[in-house]
Amino acid sequence: MRRCCESLAIAALLGALAFRPAWADLPSDVGRHPTVAVLPSPPSKHWVWVNDFVFAHMADGQAHLIDGDTGRYLGTLSTGYSYAHLLLSKNRRLIYSPETYFSRGTRGKRTDVVTLYDARTLDVVGEIKIPPKRASNMPVMGDATLTDDGRFLLIYDFTPAQSISVVDMRTRKFVREVPIPGCALAFASGPRSFFSVCGDGSLMLVNLDAHGHARVRHTDSMLPMGADPVTEKPVRVGDTWYFVTFDGLIVPLDVSGQRASVKPAWSLTSAAERAQGWRPGGLQQLAVDARRDLLYAIMHQGGLATHKDPGRSVWVYDLATHRRVQRIELKHLASSIQVSRDRAPLLYSVFLDSPDLDIYDATSGRLLRTVKNIATTPSLLVTP
Repeated sequence: MRRCCESLAIAALLGALAFRPAWADLPSDVGRHPTVAVLPSPPSKHWVWVNDFVFAHMADGQAHLIDGDTGRYLGTLSTGYSYAHLLLSKNRRLIYSPETYFSRGTRGKRTDVVTLYDARTLDVVGEIKIPPKRASNMPVMGDATLTDDGRFLLIYDFTPAQSISVVDMRTRKFVREVPIPGCALAFASGPRSFFSVCGDGSLMLVNLDAHGHARVRHTDSMLPMGADPVTEKPVRVGDTWYFVTFDGLIVPLDVSGQRASVKPAWSLTSAAERAQGWRPGGLQQLAVDARRDLLYAIMHQGGLATHKDPGRSVWVYDLATHRRVQRIELKHLASSIQVSRDRAPLLYSVFLDSPDLDIYDATSGRLLRTVKNIATTPSLLVTP
């Protein structure tokens, strides 16, 4: 029996050697050791980051990079618990990601950090420890933002006390916490300024000096917060933030001066469309094409409490005339949209309950491609 087993083993080894491919037979670009792909710099205007807070197992947040022109999957980042979204440095060489981790995976000592990734290799190149207070909520863009000069990263905290953690990205150090009681999120408004929106419609205006010291001023009530309140999902063109109410009223907020001011509001819908129940909805329900001064809105038909519902239609408006100039019918439901920032813009759309990314020609509305199975719970879209 032993001799028989030895013969079988020798035969198997000889067979394996006979079928082993010779290195000389392999293509010349296949090496003996693994290599790391390097992405071109600067990034393509048609790349899109699909942020994924992975609702089924929220300790494993991710961000996925997709080439909108080809649908090719370019890379991924592992971004920790209750992930919101990444940010790109002003020179596009680094990626900033506010992240949360626990020493025992889903429990234990909590550590919050800003992780710095190389934008070409996606390698971790730095980490900044911040107070373990980062808000855990449904992702919105106001969870973290950069000041317009790129110097300070602002991170929304909720413990449930509300504050903003200020991180100096030049020195790579946490510098201070700015209390914003009764207010939420951070929206950039200048080289070293931002505002937070308060529960009564007032604003907390914050200016930072070169050392990150804050000068805070609280305004009177400015934004509607009554029967038809604004959502926490505005978009920005220049010095104007465009807020939208549950019913579809656009409320422009001008932050160009020392004092913010509200411009005249206008509606996304006509009286007849409102009677039919048309209203905006979704997680990232608005997008802008700043080059053409256009606003894109996810629209659906529903009642007052459906402001978070997805839609299968995107309506496009001229921000100068407030007129609808286009209506794009989507192939699939969308809860988030984004538009690329170039002369041939792409419109990206995802739905929280679908793993796919749809890519449209933003000018014609034609579906170009669907990239399948890229995320678990795709949430916010970020473009270079």
